[in-house]
Amino acid sequence: MSTQTETIKQQQPRNDKGTSFTKLIQNNMRQYGMFVALILIAVLFQVLTDGILLRPLNITNLILQNSYILVLAVGMVLIIILGHIDLSVGSVAAFVGAISGILIINHHMNVFLAVIISLLVGAVIGAWQGFWVAYVKIPAFIVTLAGMLLFRGLTMLVLQGQSIAPYPNSFQSMSYGFIPDIFHGENLHIFTIVIGLVFSVIYILNETGVRKTQVRYGFPVSSQGLFIAKLVAMIAIINAFTYVLATYDGIPNILVILFALVVIYSFVSKKTIMGRHIYAIGGNEKAAGLSGIKTKKVVFWSFVNMGVLAALSGLVFAARLNAATPKAGNNFELDAIAACFIGGASAYGGIGTVGGAIIGGLVMGIMNNGMSILGLGIDWQQAIKGLVLLAAVAFDIWNKNKAS
Repeated sequence: MSTQTETIKQQQPRNDKGTSFTKLIQNNMRQYGMFVALILIAVLFQVLTDGILLRPLNITNLILQNSYILVLAVGMVLIIILGHIDLSVGSVAAFVGAISGILIINHHMNVFLAVIISLLVGAVIGAWQGFWVAYVKIPAFIVTLAGMLLFRGLTMLVLQGQSIAPYPNSFQSMSYGFIPDIFHGENLHIFTIVIGLVFSVIYILNETGVRKTQVRYGFPVSSQGLFIAKLVAMIAIINAFTYVLATYDGIPNILVILFALVVIYSFVSKKTIMGRHIYAIGGNEKAAGLSGIKTKKVVFWSFVNMGVLAALSGLVFAARLNAATPKAGNNFELDAIAACFIGGASAYGGIGTVGGAIIGGLVMGIMNNGMSILGLGIDWQQAIKGLVLLAAVAFDIWNKNKAS
């Protein structure tokens, strides 16, 4: 009997290690699956378009064309994690863009002050919708559907059905401007290359620190070889990306804004109490309430945040278009929602990441751009995007059923 017990004890660590390794593989697949898919899609369209997709000018255009959708996706993923939806963001973006046009173009208000007022208008709109969802308990689908109609109508009303243009250059630089090269490179934006190298060092230090912490507390980690291979691959991608940008005009201002949003919201969602509460409510709202989480307050402020980001998206789009127009924001909400689901957010709530939403948005952007270069009509583009979205949600449901 004692011999059998010793044999079981000797075999137990080996089984734990096997289980840990299996979990490690599964976690890495979930974390990097969409990133790998993004690279494969980019390579596919690079080949199909005879190298046009990844040209420096086209990559810069990709960033500029999809910036306002990515801004919306950052806020939308938090709403979806909570188990809600926001259908009004496109109309809110259009309405705030109209307000900015009236303030800046018609009334010649200082650009910085007008931007602050526009963001505050977005916050008030988010608070209005958050109140009905969080405290009156009207489903978010109904509230934001009403908001979509309401603010689209108000946009046409305040603009009187006409576009307002042009914006001053200081406002347009939000979307069209680039970081200046302090090293004054002639054929290459040297400062962009330096930024790529700096971020490579930061990435190495961060990943090494995380790995040491995991080892210290006994968490499963990949082998040294896989870890180094991942570092080399990511550094190569970072520096290749910054080199391509450096051969054109460097880093766009909007990319800096997007990077700041991703860093801030990733930190909030992963490292703060507010972020943990959002995931807890999305996983089980009743249980979260019973555990002491103020669910109404969290939902309310999440919609306020969504309103601010919708306002920022409207400002970015207006700056890119150089006009405030009643037709702005059409289908923005659909693209933002699709980006979140393609990026791994669950239709049931409780699952999703800011980084995943950004990757999902880039997948949509590359598909749109690549299909346009190939000459596919808007009919085929819409059909293909619909199938991709359906496949992403079906995959999420399949994973959920498999886990249960």
